[in-house]
Amino acid sequence: MQKIIIMAAAVLALLLSRASAFETDVYTSGRDGYAYYRIPAIIKAADGSLLAFCEGRVKSRSDRGDIDLLVKRSTDGGRTWGPAILVWDDGGNTCGNPCPVLDETTGFVWLFASHNLGADTQEAISNGESAGTRTVWATHSKDNGLTWEPMEELTMDVKHPDWRWYATGPGIGIQIKNGPHAGRLVVPICHGNPRAAGVFYSDDHGKTWKPGKDMRGLVGETQVVEGFGSPGKLILNMRSGYPHGCRTQSVSADGGVTWGKPQQVAEQTDPPCQGSILRWEDAALPGGGLLLFSNPAGKKKRVQMTVRASTDDGKTWPGSLLLHKGPSAYSCLVRVDEKTAACLYEKGAGGELYKKITFQTFSPGDLKAE
Repeated sequence: MQKIIIMAAAVLALLLSRASAFETDVYTSGRDGYAYYRIPAIIKAADGSLLAFCEGRVKSRSDRGDIDLLVKRSTDGGRTWGPAILVWDDGGNTCGNPCPVLDETTGFVWLFASHNLGADTQEAISNGESAGTRTVWATHSKDNGLTWEPMEELTMDVKHPDWRWYATGPGIGIQIKNGPHAGRLVVPICHGNPRAAGVFYSDDHGKTWKPGKDMRGLVGETQVVEGFGSPGKLILNMRSGYPHGCRTQSVSADGGVTWGKPQQVAEQTDPPCQGSILRWEDAALPGGGLLLFSNPAGKKKRVQMTVRASTDDGKTWPGSLLLHKGPSAYSCLVRVDEKTAACLYEKGAGGELYKKITFQTFSPGDLKAE
């Protein structure tokens, strides 16, 4: 009888741990006036609410044309979501690449974005053949994402005139927690002419912004994370154009002002696509925490949305959890509470890749060594 009780308790504990994990569709293409929703980004505001950003593409799946920036809020850990709030609409032009960051000192949620004329393609902009160019903009919310200040242009502050193509994130920015640059807001970017990645940053809570030196190479969409190895160490994780089929990383010891030589991350297979990286603090873990990374892990196709874990600042990624076997693409990780993480990602359905943007929770403890 005692063995049965112990076994039942173990099964109940397992069921309870599984019951805490859930998923919900936040945006579904073809609904609420938009043909497609793409490029998810998610952040936790100062009051604990979750803010799920994306691009609302009015007419087509194309990366250009009439594209708006939207956000939905959840006050119950992602189980339910309010209606979409329109953050930026510039008529038929492209407002894209959402990249939010929380300033924990002021409580402001900053949102950075890239903009171009709706008729201009990335190829035309990169070749200097477009009517306009890419510009950089920012807004912020003082009330946890309910309302947003008017957009302000940052192009002259953070973009070199020779950089024709330019993208913020997409994904999230960070605020440095440790070291000599604690409190600094850091926003990841990539650009062309030549291809490179890097960040821009603020040491005065968004009053002014400065560009760091770029890390040049065959890289693209970029995310940044603070490591655990030394105070204030930053790691840049990038979509790669190298023929290795994996991600590229670079390290900064000075708060993102300069970056080291790029290194390939063999365990992070990539089709290629955008990816997400997140610092997970836990005093019970050796070193004080781990890094989480998400992307579609298919070698050639955007499939197999996977979360990986590293306990050595990204040198190795032995922990792995498959969230969705089928078509999947861009993603963004967030810490929901002390035990729960979540991934907001583009999920295919019915043979169509960009059908939904789904919020799916998991526990970092679920990641198993391969």
